[in-house]
Amino acid sequence: MIISSHNDRILNIVKLSQPRARTKQDLFIIEGERELELALKQRYQIQELFYSPELAPKNKFAADRLNTTEISADIFKKIAYKAKPDGYLAVAKIVKKELKDIKLSKNPLIIVLETVEKPGNLGAILRTAYAAEVDAIIITDPQTDIYNPNVIRASMGHLFTNQVVIADVSDTKKWLIKNKIKTYGATTKAKKYYHQTDFQKPSAIVMGTEATGLSPKWLKNLDYEIKIPMQAGIDSLNVSVAAAIITYEARRQRNFVDF
Repeated sequence: MIISSHNDRILNIVKLSQPRARTKQDLFIIEGERELELALKQRYQIQELFYSPELAPKNKFAADRLNTTEISADIFKKIAYKAKPDGYLAVAKIVKKELKDIKLSKNPLIIVLETVEKPGNLGAILRTAYAAEVDAIIITDPQTDIYNPNVIRASMGHLFTNQVVIADVSDTKKWLIKNKIKTYGATTKAKKYYHQTDFQKPSAIVMGTEATGLSPKWLKNLDYEIKIPMQAGIDSLNVSVAAAIITYEARRQRNFVDF
């Protein structure tokens, strides 16, 4: 059992909280029983499981025969992100998906995010995307690493259950055109409200940042612009809230037939 915070493997877990270390090692951290279970179901490669028997008396992943190292509760709490850690933390291999890897349904619904900044917002959108059975999430010009521990925490592990791809605007637009998917960009200057829009055909909901919205690179490539009605004095919503509102309107119009 590891009882020292100066242990090399513990120090490396701390390093993996930084994007540079994740990129260099091609590794990331998964914390939590639910999150690890979802990652295993999606066949993520687990390099090592750190398990605290003081926090979780029975190792629920014993049958998975993972490379497991026991650590003390004190050390676990020092490296954990959750306020109430459950005793499971794993180091896993990063999975990189490309546009060509996306598998589409017959009538796809896509979320495209430009320059998403806050890990909590990205995680919340991933959770919504899974709940609404979105085909894929495409992130262009990201400002946060999708394997940030706070993204995984906010998504409740649904980073692993979604098809998430990083791509540039040009390649994304070409891919959408190739797959006959129309783009609906959320902008404050749009003339049409989201609930007046037909999302019953293959659709991509394109969201920008709360501060600046969509960049000209996206604005000039949109098929349609849409907006959410808001009271005077408010010019934007939290991007995860806005994405959820529009996504569920698209699902409502499809009568939730795929659920």
